[in-house]
Amino acid sequence: MWLTGVLAAAAVLTAPRWLPGRVVALRGKVFEKVNGDDATTFPNATVGPDRFLEIYGHPAANGRSRGAGLSDLFWYWLSPGPEVHQEHLEAGPRYDDVARTTRALLAGPADALADAATRCTARVLDELPPRRVTAVRLRDLMLPVWAEYFHELVFGEPCTRAARDLIVGHARDVVTSLKCTGLRHPARRARLTRYLARRVALGHVRRPLPPSLSPTEQVHYLQGTFFNTAVVQMSEAMAHLLLALAQHPGVTARLADDRYFARVLDETFRLYPLFGIAHRIATDDIVLDERTTLPAGSVLCFSYPDYHATGYDRPEVFDPDRWEHVQARTAHHIPFGVAANRPCPAWRLSPLALRAATREVLRRFTLHSTAGHTRSLPNRGPCLLVRADRPPPRGLAALGALLRVRDRWEDVWRSLLQLVLGTVMVLHARRLRLAGRYFEAQDDHDAQGTQDTRDTQDTRDTQDTRDTQDTRDTQDTRHAQDTRDTQGCPVRHRPPHTRESTE
Repeated sequence: MWLTGVLAAAAVLTAPRWLPGRVVALRGKVFEKVNGDDATTFPNATVGPDRFLEIYGHPAANGRSRGAGLSDLFWYWLSPGPEVHQEHLEAGPRYDDVARTTRALLAGPADALADAATRCTARVLDELPPRRVTAVRLRDLMLPVWAEYFHELVFGEPCTRAARDLIVGHARDVVTSLKCTGLRHPARRARLTRYLARRVALGHVRRPLPPSLSPTEQVHYLQGTFFNTAVVQMSEAMAHLLLALAQHPGVTARLADDRYFARVLDETFRLYPLFGIAHRIATDDIVLDERTTLPAGSVLCFSYPDYHATGYDRPEVFDPDRWEHVQARTAHHIPFGVAANRPCPAWRLSPLALRAATREVLRRFTLHSTAGHTRSLPNRGPCLLVRADRPPPRGLAALGALLRVRDRWEDVWRSLLQLVLGTVMVLHARRLRLAGRYFEAQDDHDAQGTQDTRDTQDTRDTQDTRDTQDTRDTQDTRHAQDTRDTQGCPVRHRPPHTRESTE
């Protein structure tokens, strides 16, 4: 009996070491079931990293949502309006229209884009308490920064506190459900939808919106592309970057050099890519060799972490100096996707804005963290901000130790929570089938349109036949009438006219 108690106590005490990893693996199995048997993840034993970009950039790897079970889950997380989200629109005129608008809204002089990032970061940091040490979650700290930033890009004016709260509430709800640390709240997201609808109706967006979208779709496009994906991705990027700096103070000391900062950014995106899996659907057969073909309809899953871990010495180590000898363009490194298959539209803006925001943070604070740092960042980046204009407190090391212990035990309950909530949302998404039902309705509409066209053509053919018959009948009647004289006798039997008789 006592042995059982000892073993149970040992299992509990050592849970932070073994439980989170096992739960993550179990979650992976759940998501594999979502992908189904038609899904293939790259790189793999057949298609290694040397052919990863070839498959990713293949012209037939351009299906986005139609036909993938995984799409139902992503649409569930990204609602409302996932059908017009730039990342989930199928290729065609509507996608081209949306992409063109996004590029226009993200464009601008480099100095102006960087200055806006500095200004928005400063406003948010000014709201922190004046304590010498402040404990924060970096992702939570950064969400208001990028909410204000993209509000300025879209509307061309500073973001009010009320609007910022709506954007942050929406973005936090999306990213929390994506990380499976909380359920989604459609009513919370709808508040932002109503705000954006009012602004769009008043014509406040500083660039014309995609004309191929309805007014409701235009609102959902803005909400999904800018106030969901853009805000969340930039907040995650900043959290990863600042957490890496907090754990590598020697790196922080060299950031005044722009070239070195670029290496730090490359290494951060390599080790902690913002995308885990990007999926595409093959719209045609993709022939790899004489023995291997990926048939049309296959779900192609491209693993950024697995690809980024190949081709480097000690890939698990954060080492910005590796980029002194490695060219990002030739390395296994695609932080913004591939140019041939929907690259991130913010590939130019992001480095400028991230550098400006990071320097504003470091101008005010030194960063310290002993928390775990993983790509998915479910802990939101626990960190201690120490005022740069004051000496660090004596108990900073003790605070760091407490931070580490708290983070490791949070991993235990958080991993269990992710397993439960992830499973719940997977099942709910499969029941709703948002993507599947959308495309089925679209197919039904197209089929009905084809049938209506056929019916219209049949009606026209019938009418043409009737009109032709009526014309023939009329002509026959006129011809018959012409062959009779005023007395009703046929011409060939008509009696001669009086004048003709006299002659």
